[in-house]
Amino acid sequence: MERGMNERIKKLRKQSVEATPHIYMERANLMTDAYMEYEGSVSVPEMRALAFKHLMENKTLCINEGELIVGEKGDSPQSSPSFPELCCHTLEDMKVMNNRDLIFFKVTEEDMKLQEEKIIPFWEKRSVRHKILNAMTDEWKTCYENGIFTEFMEQRGPGHTVGSKKIYEKGFLDYKADIKAAKEKIDYFNDKEAVDKLAQLNAMDICCDAIIILGERYAAYARELAEVETNPARKEELLQIAANCDVVPAHKPKTYWQAIQMYWFVHLGVTTELNPWDAYSPGRLDQHLYPFYEKDVEAGDLDDEKALELLENLWVKFNNQPAPPKVGITLKESGTYTDFANINTGGITEDGKDGVNEVSYLILDCMDEMKLLQPSSNVQISKKTPRKFLKRACEISRKGWGQPAFYNTEAIIQELLNAGKTIEDARLGGTSGCVETGAFGNEAYILTGYFNLPKILELTLYNGYDNVSKKQLGLQLGYAKDFKSFEELFEAYKKQIEYFLDIKIKGSNVIEEIYARYMPAPFLSIITNDCISSGKDYNAGGARYNTNYIQGVGIGTITDSLSAIKYNVFDKQKFSMGELMKALEDNFEGHEIMKNLVSNKTPKYGNDDDYADDIMQNIFNFYQKTITGRPNMKGGQYRINMLPTTCHVYFGEIMMASPDGRLAHKPVSEGISPSKSGDTNGPTAVIKSASKMDHLRTGGTLLNQKFTPSVVAGENGLDQMSNLVRAYFDMDGHHIQFNVIDRQTLINAQNSPEEYKDLIVRVAGYSDHFRNLSKALQDEIIDRTEQAL
Repeated sequence: MERGMNERIKKLRKQSVEATPHIYMERANLMTDAYMEYEGSVSVPEMRALAFKHLMENKTLCINEGELIVGEKGDSPQSSPSFPELCCHTLEDMKVMNNRDLIFFKVTEEDMKLQEEKIIPFWEKRSVRHKILNAMTDEWKTCYENGIFTEFMEQRGPGHTVGSKKIYEKGFLDYKADIKAAKEKIDYFNDKEAVDKLAQLNAMDICCDAIIILGERYAAYARELAEVETNPARKEELLQIAANCDVVPAHKPKTYWQAIQMYWFVHLGVTTELNPWDAYSPGRLDQHLYPFYEKDVEAGDLDDEKALELLENLWVKFNNQPAPPKVGITLKESGTYTDFANINTGGITEDGKDGVNEVSYLILDCMDEMKLLQPSSNVQISKKTPRKFLKRACEISRKGWGQPAFYNTEAIIQELLNAGKTIEDARLGGTSGCVETGAFGNEAYILTGYFNLPKILELTLYNGYDNVSKKQLGLQLGYAKDFKSFEELFEAYKKQIEYFLDIKIKGSNVIEEIYARYMPAPFLSIITNDCISSGKDYNAGGARYNTNYIQGVGIGTITDSLSAIKYNVFDKQKFSMGELMKALEDNFEGHEIMKNLVSNKTPKYGNDDDYADDIMQNIFNFYQKTITGRPNMKGGQYRINMLPTTCHVYFGEIMMASPDGRLAHKPVSEGISPSKSGDTNGPTAVIKSASKMDHLRTGGTLLNQKFTPSVVAGENGLDQMSNLVRAYFDMDGHHIQFNVIDRQTLINAQNSPEEYKDLIVRVAGYSDHFRNLSKALQDEIIDRTEQAL
């Protein structure tokens, strides 16, 4: 069905996917001008707000030919502004971004000159990245540089927040009234933070003015274009765009079209103010838009064809915005253009009823027709979700481009309740980024970085010494041969985890303070519940809930490695620990019999085998308990989730061979998926193993499954796929997603990328063009187990 993929959408989509990603320096230039004018004369929040206003007043406007939703971060599709106040790129950084084969950003000579002559001299010592690296201990830097953990905020800002229905119920003039009321309530007699609160509220007020100015400018620009437009139909559209921008964002939206435009102005504001990791997301878009849809349809002003076309315009807008450029380790942990704006569809309503409505099905049609990398679209499946909706989602997923992902509504709600949210806030929550759970509109839930669980076993076997970097990284608790039992080895492993987590959390707390002090986000604070009433910034604990996450990576690899040691060394005594260590050092060359034993004759996670699955549970439980509940600097707590983005490739690069038979420098397992080729008993065994992890004590888990197209073909295949999702969710699984593609197609695409330039696959919590993946990541996807139902 192609109701909405009309000529307009085809042209806009083609422009979006064919535009060349490039650095856009206007933001950096304007922000620098503003800082030069205001720095030192006003408070930090007010300075940030005045800089944001200067940007909104002066940035180049863009209305692409034929589009109905307006606004770009840059001057054209695939423009990527730089954020020198967070990460001031060196000239070498910019050359690397321009010249690299994958995830490149073109940089002009004029860009380089501006960076050299103006941006670097001003920002080199002021940037957050500089402040972070100066503040970190030597042990933190050593761990970071050698793959024990990563740090999200080293080049990007705190993110992972999602819009609530509030932005569809208020305009920014209404927010200004709320801010005025909050100012009047400041207690200058008893509140030691009174002056700081005033500064923060002043900053929010300025940001309201800024986004209103942007809307006014777009209204005027649309009218200018209408004046010279010769096509009567397009002239009418431009005048309607102008009329929409007269209403939003200053006032609350009145129509379906205005509601979408309102969200998009908010999205631009959040992602232009800072470059939050991950991008701002619209959350429960179907439920937010439904009242406008219903009203417009009843009035005869909207039909499904127009409603779908407007959604497809929005999809193009998302896809026009590549993730801000990254370099070094930060690129390795997330090597993609995708910026992880994630749209939740389905689930339940705030009063506990089925949340699927007519807009839900339109969104499914939209993602089916558009087949774009962004936004990352998902479906929430609750016990009340109609089977028709689940099957329609499976029908799209089996087409083989990785969307939608499937999430368990009941699990999400329980996860949020377990984390202290109210039932009302939990029901309105969902997932963003890859799989991460949060209370939409009410929570700052910040990912702080990935944690390399298999690498720490490697260090444990070498008395804390890293044979790759040739450095002493961990505690000296003994060598592999010194451990007399599996229990003794496991205790040492747990002590190493505690040691490295202490380093990680100490550093994260310092980084959090740096952002609170130097990088407030007053615009984001306006639209995050409780920031106005508390007079506190989003980055300083102003949100209703404030959670930090540390992502565990490699649960399949670490489980199978410990299983191999326990089973073969201590239980069956098939070889000694010394013999195993020699094989690891030789990368199993000359140790083929041992390689076969650990790879194929040892209990492995993913087969519903309690021998391995019990080990998985022990690792997970310890990791979860060691982190969960530890305080952060915003009055909230640390929690865990289990996802990798592309970090499982990087973490494998800096490792020797592992006891499960994985060769040196190869990727570790991704998400909570079994190690490649380790799951041999089919998908039902996989979900049974995965469900033994207590997902409800996390903030999200990621499970990938791979099928050949023939397995899920026909009505029976569709039913089987739907049943698998239901079965996993009945066991409290959090998330599952599918690659439906055969191995030979992937091999052909690897060998002839130009012939498969449109091939999209599911990587981790996102989809990407296969041609944009590193060979190591391509190989990992090729080698994932092909399941049969």
